[in-house]
Amino acid sequence: MAEKTVDIGVEPLAQAEADIFDVSQRTDVPQLRKGAVGLAGVLFLTVTGSAPISAMLFNTPIAVGFGNGLGTPAAFMFATVVLTIFSVGYVAMSRKVTTAGGFYSYISHGLGRELGLGSGFAAVVAYSVFEASLAGGFAYFLQLKLAAIGHATGLNWLGYIQWPWLAGFMVVLISVITYFDIRLTARLLGIFLIGEILFLLIFDAAMIVRGATTSTAFTLDALNPVKAFQGFSAAGKLAAGIPAIGLFFAFWSWVGFEMAPNYGEESRNPKRIVPIAMYISVIGLGVFYTLTSWAPLAGYNTLTDAIGQAQNNAGSYYLGPAQQYIGLGVDQALSILIITGSFACGMAFHNTACRYFYSLGREKVLPAALGTTHPRYKSPHIASITQTVIAAVIIVLFAIFAGRDNPTQQAYLDLYGLMAIMGVIVILAVQALVSVAILLYFWQHHGTDVHWWSTVLAPIISFVGQAAVLYLLFANIDFIGGGLQFARWLGPIDLVIFGLGIVLAFYLRNSQPVKYKTLGRLIHENL
Repeated sequence: MAEKTVDIGVEPLAQAEADIFDVSQRTDVPQLRKGAVGLAGVLFLTVTGSAPISAMLFNTPIAVGFGNGLGTPAAFMFATVVLTIFSVGYVAMSRKVTTAGGFYSYISHGLGRELGLGSGFAAVVAYSVFEASLAGGFAYFLQLKLAAIGHATGLNWLGYIQWPWLAGFMVVLISVITYFDIRLTARLLGIFLIGEILFLLIFDAAMIVRGATTSTAFTLDALNPVKAFQGFSAAGKLAAGIPAIGLFFAFWSWVGFEMAPNYGEESRNPKRIVPIAMYISVIGLGVFYTLTSWAPLAGYNTLTDAIGQAQNNAGSYYLGPAQQYIGLGVDQALSILIITGSFACGMAFHNTACRYFYSLGREKVLPAALGTTHPRYKSPHIASITQTVIAAVIIVLFAIFAGRDNPTQQAYLDLYGLMAIMGVIVILAVQALVSVAILLYFWQHHGTDVHWWSTVLAPIISFVGQAAVLYLLFANIDFIGGGLQFARWLGPIDLVIFGLGIVLAFYLRNSQPVKYKTLGRLIHENL
């Protein structure tokens, strides 16, 4: 293939696929820090995004109380299988394309620049609102903890700090930390993640020992795959359980694991590390989630007791058994770790949003300043500051229009809940598109590497699975959105953002063809 030079000083690779631009040897294209993180660092940056403690303490009570009941662990097992199959094709793609653009670049390669840019815009919005969402959860739990500390020490004023100030504190602190070398972020996230998993495993072990002898709710039937598709009937004061609810919240718990390829340019030997990190993340979280969603059932004498607690006092679904049967401060540790876990998750999403901004800025689709890196730390510092401003603006808007005097409603249900749903809609839709993109990419550009399982059947199964979960989301949007009418507008808003990216790509194709050719095509080969 004849090589061509474009105005940003990037030359296309001489390989089967046209218009792929390798930035690895260029001095005129800003570079992230090469070899900054190893396997452990990539795992800390991605698994923390899934926020294991938040996934368990937030999502499991809803799945038990309103979804699968006893079959909640089976729902997590089913999600593990589907997302592992998704990872098969995703890993195959990561071995061919190393880029900070993630979904954006992959879809651009497989489905064209128009759908790629639309997905890029949508992904930027998803990870941007995820940080704001987690700031709401952080503020809610921190305010509860400050109120308890104030009551115990006589410093009652601590309980009167309004949630927007606490959410803003989180966003600003994340901005300061992520301005520096990514290695600092990886180390901090590692500390938070290890703490979460350690105390949850202590909880699991203690509950399983108890459940093996005294609880009728704790049975092996919870691991029966058929239970993932079964709910339960209403009885007495208990509402009925809808299996679709449990399945959706199970899949929701993994959002964040898919971020590993975004750190390809900054990891050592990414074509080896990224695939390993992906599989460890999805399978490791699957085993952990299944175990940790099964364990609390042992804290209740009967299944009815467990479902009743989940429906009526979800906040104590884990903390109640921890306090009653374990003690030793485990319940207090979990109440603190839910705060640090929310912070860590927000920081992981902040980093991913920055790398999408960086990719789009480097390609000059968004302002070029976003595609620059710090001369010393090699961090995408302008993109990081931009993401901070966006998250802060979202918090301010919720504080103005939702209010500041009811953190349960405003910080937790409104900010955390609605922004999480808005982002999850995008992630599920884009993951489905990525599956199709992988299938077409290999057929079109790497025919000799097409494999019946990894690049054909696995992406097809993954697409069907992601599309089914997305359908479940919209079919149950009123419940999942907590009855808030604005939840019905989240899908259309996401669709408009996706459409804006597509329209911009068509505009660039007609008016700036040189820039159009680089959309999603800047990769880093010399790693």
